[in-house]
Amino acid sequence: MKELEVLNKYLLKYKYRLLLGALFVTFSNMFSIMPAQIVRHALDLITENVHVQQLFEGSSLATMTSEGFYYNLLLYAGLLLLMALCKGFFLYLTRQTIIVMSRLIEFDLKNEIYEHYQVLPLSFYRSNNTGDLMARISEDVSKVRMYLGPAIMYGINLLVLFVLVITQMFSINARLAFFTLLPLPFLSVSIYYVSNRINIQSERIQKSLSGLSTFVQEAFSGIRVLKSFVREENSVDQFDKESANYREESLKLSKINALFFPLIVGLIGLSTILTIYIGGSEVIAGKLSVGNIAEFVIYVNLMTWPVASLGWVSSIIQRAAASQKRINEFLHTKSDINSGSQAVELEGDISFENVSLVYPDSGIKAVDGISFSVKQGESLAIVGGTGSGKSSIANLLCRMYDPTDGAIKFGGLNAKEFQLPKLRGQIGYVPQDSFLFSDSIRNNVAFGSETATEEDILQATEDAFVKHNIEAFPEGFDTMLGERGVTLSGGQRQRVTLARALVRNPKVLVLDDCLSAVDTKTEDKILGNLTRIMEGRTSVIISHRVSSVKLADRIIVLDDGRIVEEGTHEELLSRTGVYKQLYDAQLEENE
Repeated sequence: MKELEVLNKYLLKYKYRLLLGALFVTFSNMFSIMPAQIVRHALDLITENVHVQQLFEGSSLATMTSEGFYYNLLLYAGLLLLMALCKGFFLYLTRQTIIVMSRLIEFDLKNEIYEHYQVLPLSFYRSNNTGDLMARISEDVSKVRMYLGPAIMYGINLLVLFVLVITQMFSINARLAFFTLLPLPFLSVSIYYVSNRINIQSERIQKSLSGLSTFVQEAFSGIRVLKSFVREENSVDQFDKESANYREESLKLSKINALFFPLIVGLIGLSTILTIYIGGSEVIAGKLSVGNIAEFVIYVNLMTWPVASLGWVSSIIQRAAASQKRINEFLHTKSDINSGSQAVELEGDISFENVSLVYPDSGIKAVDGISFSVKQGESLAIVGGTGSGKSSIANLLCRMYDPTDGAIKFGGLNAKEFQLPKLRGQIGYVPQDSFLFSDSIRNNVAFGSETATEEDILQATEDAFVKHNIEAFPEGFDTMLGERGVTLSGGQRQRVTLARALVRNPKVLVLDDCLSAVDTKTEDKILGNLTRIMEGRTSVIISHRVSSVKLADRIIVLDDGRIVEEGTHEELLSRTGVYKQLYDAQLEENE
């Protein structure tokens, strides 16, 4: 229960629903046990009427007694119907309070987890896969809700009913009450054991289903690869194996489930037999009436499910505690990227002062003590081979990571002193991985700015040289994109992401190898537009292609996280260094 203590704040938030639910459970149980007493009086009345009819058979007194008897039976039948309606009404109110409370807490908990996910750094997402994140916010939260709803409701129900019924049973006959309740603890333990087996098997099925779903998703996502390598038959064979495993696990669960109801019915039957046998001996001894036996049988049936649910509830609590522990692991993860207090504009030079970066998840040193500056309104290009640290500089500029050593300053102010939303809101970042949402092209472009107008969207797509491609689609800007923008080609995706950055009219523009998938002719047109756009705007262009960076005011060359060369395009070509080698190699490739 220690892991579940974090949920107490939600129980306190909805305490009135919880208290009302407990009150409604009490009323519902009161109306549950009253019919047993009515049945007792009705059976005793029938027994007495039979004796009276036998004594005064054929007389007028027998007729009068019979009329009163039928009247009383109708009265008892009406009371039983009224009790059933009242019980149903309060049971409805119980679910409208406690179960609704659990749904409200589920909503709040999911929002808390999702909001916490938003503030966690990129290092967190590099260390955890998406499937695990989804499982904790969906499946684990659902298991926790079962504790907050059914487990609490049935727990209160068991406690209230136990007090009411046990008190009533022992007040009538302690010996009969003892033997009647004797099988119920065995029922609870048995249900607990079977429930655990069911839970374990259910988790195995869930794991098998997850593997099957993952396999199918990958097969459909990579259907072109499957077809091109003629691996359809092999894929079908693997699917058969995954399906067979799921089938076997499901059959095992069915066999375990087959024990559940026979076990309950068997132990209930044992309690009923003991009630009739012991109760019959007490009736013969004159200590009880026939109505008492019927009353006890009803009490046994009333106690059966609450006692059986004790094992089920215990199992729910165990599963909820395990799930909440997994949720707490993420909720207790703190972001090392903390927002500052400054909400000023990004003015002045951008400077890196002996900056180093070691990725916390892998321990790789991506940037090693580099220093450079970009004057306001100038453009800086960063080139280098794969793994040289180019994208790491882009991540540092946007504060996706903080430097392990050194400082990054905007206008002389440390980046850590800026409010994160304010800092990132003034940077137009185009990542190397062009990600688009499953939405319309218009909304994907407008995603870059909350205040973007239709004119802004058209101008941004024109500058990114993608407007003519979009207008060629039958639905134009309203074209819906598939998952991750699969509807578009690689070059079109890159240009739409570029437009998304341009539409916000940023103070600082960071382009991280965002033209790698476009052809040379398209690249020249985009660079021509960017030359105009970058005027008066601080720009950082990251690329492995020399053609994309030669127009920058200054170029730095990275190798293994260090600056090995620095200068203008002409200056670097005049040397026989890394930049000249890159230029000659790409020139030869183009030729």
